Amino acid sequence: MSKPKVYADFHNLDDSNRLRLTCVGTMDDLARWGIELREGLVLTFSMDDADDQGRPDELRAEGVVHYDEDACSWVASIDWFAIRHASDEGEGKPDTDGPSSSDAVPASKDGLTSPCSGPPSAATEFPR
Repeated sequence: MSKPKVYADFHNLDDSNRLRLTCVGTMDDLARWGIELREGLVLTFSMDDADDQGRPDELRAEGVVHYDEDACSWVASIDWFAIRHASDEGEGKPDTDGPSSSDAVPASKDGLTSPCSGPPSAATEFPR
């Protein structure tokens, strides 16, 4: 079984330069893989991109999941210098069964949840 990749919009950042894990595509992938977010979880995040010739070449980076109490949402810290393309890993065209950048819609109007009382459970945030 391959290691799960979770879509994240690498342009959807909080003030600490962390990925906000609020996009519909992110939630869809988490639900599809049955992943429940928890503090310290390490995941591979991916986003649609293209090479210099315009061919699809997905961006990837490992990230560590954290719960941002102030924003009441999950985020991931990534090493911005360790981002790579799928082709750098010897892969050709990226998977086409995952979400695309057109799915990069925040889960709520402002990309954040309303005031909260701690991290939501997977059953609450990601209904199945």
